[in-house]
This record gives sequence, structure tokens and C-alpha cells, in this order.
Amino acid sequence: MIIVDAHQHYWQPARGDYGWLDAAPAALRRAFLPPDLQAQRKAAGVTHSILVQAAPSEAETRYLFELAREDRAVTGVVGWVDMQAADVGARIDRLLRDGNGLLCGLRPMAQDITDPDWLASPSLDRAFDDIQACGLAFDALVGMPQLPALLRRLRRHPHLNIVLDHAGKPAIGDGRFDQWTSWIDELAQHPQLHCKLSGLLTLLDEPVDADAIEPYVADLFAHFGPERLMWGSDWPVLTTRADFGQWLDLALTLTERYAPGSQPDVFAANAVNFYALDIDLGVQESRAP
Repeated sequence: MIIVDAHQHYWQPARGDYGWLDAAPAALRRAFLPPDLQAQRKAAGVTHSILVQAAPSEAETRYLFELAREDRAVTGVVGWVDMQAADVGARIDRLLRDGNGLLCGLRPMAQDITDPDWLASPSLDRAFDDIQACGLAFDALVGMPQLPALLRRLRRHPHLNIVLDHAGKPAIGDGRFDQWTSWIDELAQHPQLHCKLSGLLTLLDEPVDADAIEPYVADLFAHFGPERLMWGSDWPVLTTRADFGQWLDLALTLTERYAPGSQPDVFAANAVNFYALDIDLGVQESRAP
């Protein structure tokens, strides 16, 4: 079975634009680059991935283009653009040109913006129009405080391809399941919204009880179905709670439990179709022993 990782990162703190790392676990405050991932990704049988921005700068997006050319498994890059810039359309055009086919989506770091209503701001309408016109996807990096604004954005741009990163970051450790699932219920009614099966283990406290995520995974399948879910590793953030292969195996097991027979969609086809990736799903590849 072909497996596509719909969400992974590389970063180099020495570049100086990863401000969020200052408050991150110490284990993440180092460089994570292609040689750090390639062996374990190959051992897990993952042959394709989407590289997602981790710094709010267009310079970092261009840096990711460079890394993607070094790492042949990367078939798409979700970058960053200044969505409030007067020339946002021209900026997107330049990123498309510089990516030479790699740019497949854009992601502002909305969860880090002070105003929880930022995503719904009319000042962003032009940027969303441009993203849609260019055929790019939009990754929604949000937590529960931003979900109401995301819902309003979905209503204003009903034809924009949007994916909810990390299931909207439910407060698993606080047990606020009902609040989260009520928002998911509203969001999932918009057919253009997809969701990433990613980032859930890192929301757990230590020691990690992987069973705690199962009700959330079950709820995601109930709301989005296997047609709108895509698996992502969220490596290297994942490394604070599990290794690459452990999360993949757990996600495969849960997918088979809640949507039998849908693994080829959740672990490949949905990401390929959503991001319009140049991957031939007819070519069968098997997991390494």
C-alpha cells in the first residue's frame, strides 16, 4: 500500500525565524532535517510526504523548496505568505514560480495570532480569493479558540479547499470532549473541509496513554468519514510522545477499526486528491519489513 504523510516538518533554528521554538520542549529546539527522518520513514514504508511550514516567513517557504529538492520523498510544500500584504496575489505568484510545482498550499500560523477572530477578518478576503484562484489548498492551523472564526471563513469561502490541521487541537488532557465535538459537528457540515488525522498524541500529558485519543479518532470518522480524513505524522513534533512507526501503526489500527477497508484513502488517496499531488496511486508499494 502506498502511504503519503500529509503533514511533516523540517526546520533549522539557526535561520532565526522560528520564534515559537523558544517555548517548545527542549528536545525540539534543534535542527530537524532530511537525514534525521529518511531512515525511519523508509522503514515505515512511507514513500511520499507533504512538507509544511514552521515559520511565519516567505523566506522559510523558499528554504523548504530547497530541502524538498534534497528529499525526493517530498512531493508538495505547504508554505506561508503574508496574507495581509497589499500585494498578496503577487507574493503567491512568486512563491508558485520559485517552487516550480512544489507549492500545493498555504498556512498562516493562526493559532499564534492574538486575535482569535483573525481568520474571519474581511481584510483577508482578497488573500483567500487569490489562494482559491491559484488552485492552492489552505491549511487551518487552529486551536479551539479559533474554531468559530474558521466556521465563519468556511461560510464566506464555500469553494475553498481547506484542511483542519491536527483535528483542531482538542483539549484531550482537559477532557473537554463535548465542547470540541460540537464545533467539529458544525465544521464538518461544510463539504469542502477536510481534516488531518495528526498531532493527537502530542496533546497528551506524560506518561502517554495512547488509548485516550481513541474517542476523538472515532468522532472524526463519524463526522468526516474516511473520504475527508488524511493521515499525517506531524514529525518531528511527534517525537516528544512517540516515534514515527509507532504513530503510523496506531493510526492504521484505528482506521481499520472505524472505517474498515479505507486505509488506501486515509493514508494516500485523500491527500493526493486534496493537494493535487503528482503521485500514481496505481503503483503498488509495500511496507518495509
